[in-house]
Amino acid sequence: MAKTLKDKILNTLIETQQISKKDLDAAIVLQKRKNIGLDKALIEQGLIAEDDLLMLLVRELNIPFINLSKYKIDPYLQEIVPERVARQYKIIPLSLLENTLTVALADPLDVFIADDLKSITGKDIDVVMSTNTEIIKAIDNYYGVPESVSVTDITQDIQVDDFEIVMDQEEDGSSGPADDGEKAPVIRMVNLIVKEAIRQKASDIHIEPAEDGVRVRYRIDGILRDILNLPKENQNAVIVRIKIMSRLDITSNYVPQDGRFKMKVAGKEIDFRVSLLPTTFGQKIVMRVLDKSNLTVGLDGLGISEKSLAVLKNGIVKPFGMFLVTGPTGSGKSTTLYSIINELNTVDKNIITVEDPVEYLIEGLTQIQARPEIGLTFAEGLRAILRQSPDIVMVGEIRDNETADIAVKASLTGQLVFSTLHTNDAAGTLTRLVDMGVEPFLVASSLVLVNAQRLCRKICTRCKEKVEISKKVLDKMTYKFKPNTVFYHGKGCEACHGTGYSGRMALMEVLEVTDEIKEMLLRGCSSDEIKRFACEVNGMVTIWEDAIEKCVSGLITLEEVLRVAMDE
Repeated sequence: MAKTLKDKILNTLIETQQISKKDLDAAIVLQKRKNIGLDKALIEQGLIAEDDLLMLLVRELNIPFINLSKYKIDPYLQEIVPERVARQYKIIPLSLLENTLTVALADPLDVFIADDLKSITGKDIDVVMSTNTEIIKAIDNYYGVPESVSVTDITQDIQVDDFEIVMDQEEDGSSGPADDGEKAPVIRMVNLIVKEAIRQKASDIHIEPAEDGVRVRYRIDGILRDILNLPKENQNAVIVRIKIMSRLDITSNYVPQDGRFKMKVAGKEIDFRVSLLPTTFGQKIVMRVLDKSNLTVGLDGLGISEKSLAVLKNGIVKPFGMFLVTGPTGSGKSTTLYSIINELNTVDKNIITVEDPVEYLIEGLTQIQARPEIGLTFAEGLRAILRQSPDIVMVGEIRDNETADIAVKASLTGQLVFSTLHTNDAAGTLTRLVDMGVEPFLVASSLVLVNAQRLCRKICTRCKEKVEISKKVLDKMTYKFKPNTVFYHGKGCEACHGTGYSGRMALMEVLEVTDEIKEMLLRGCSSDEIKRFACEVNGMVTIWEDAIEKCVSGLITLEEVLRVAMDE
């Protein structure tokens, strides 16, 4: 029966011209080579989408389809269907009515599943269908990963064919001590953690040893989320594996270490910056995910308001001067700077950077890693750079008077200088430089543009819906919305992992340092006075105004406005 039904479905796919006979033959070859089901081979070859194949099966078999992401499962069913059984047969129990157990499965062509489940549970089995992806996700959410399972159990079905570590230099040939990190299950585990982080668009991966296990968390849209708990006995093997990938000393466990590695995931090359910190229960690892494709969106893709974008683009084409990006840690300053540098990166320009650390490795740039421990500070690096006849210089951060003074003077001698600074707003940058010991007339002569920014979470477009905001909340705000203003939020769905948010965008205020602002700085005006003048006379859009505009446009929630921006 199963064979006849499978033939019928394949004939239907060919007759409806969804696949060709040649495509089918290629899928059969893949099926035999990988020892997988023909349905999985068709999906893996890209010949048919998983959802389309599922709908065809539903129609031919007349079996109901269910969306598991919207189904709440009774915890009691775990006693009837243990996790081992659910994972082995790739099924999820849904309900028990009298003696009939309803389960969701992805492969109705396997006629033995229902018989086996009846023998195991002692119940009559009724089946509904869902996608393989949905069922695996439901199993993970329903059962979780118990502390007693080993990394081998967790990773036994994980494929590593689409992973490739890319070394920046040749292996030195040393064998080093034997370690558990070379065991295939641990390699698969680390690859799984990395691949899932990329799939969920995480910016950081946190691997945190605890007393009785190892917690794995991802930072997604700026918020940390629990993902997985690993068994304590595999802690050292996972840490050693990551050290080997990052070319770090695997015998050093009591000092902080920093490294990096590249990995090709499904043909896409991604950089990872690795930091290890010794803690009470072992070494904590934080891996920053640096996807260079994020830089290809350009300035137009950062969500900058039209007016601010025009001022920004006009400023970065100046032949010399200083451009500063300000904001707190994690506000996207580096991404903005790299996006600008990327636009200016042409063969006729000599662009040199000094950074700590070098985040994105970009072709065409000369990038220097600052090493304060050997005397290569930002200031020393900047001095050396200026002897290399640069057109554009990028300094990772202005941290002290010496760096600020050299950067300012470099911008006055023909270089376009980019850097970052920690201030709350754009106007505060001018007075901050003066406070650092730079003469006001040098600041006024060199500074061209200051961009202050924050990052806020965007509403998930898949579950976006209107929401009522109470009058009590609106009355407390200094900004008065129009009576018929419509507000939105994300209801929460599978795509956004129930958060209602998906992705981030920048809130910016771009201060153009005009002649009038230079005169105000020389007169000793405060940052508040400068900001007021820039807004009232030059029409500068503040971070708060930018946030309100994006909220009214339905891009971000009012809650996010209040979380990120300062009410003016």
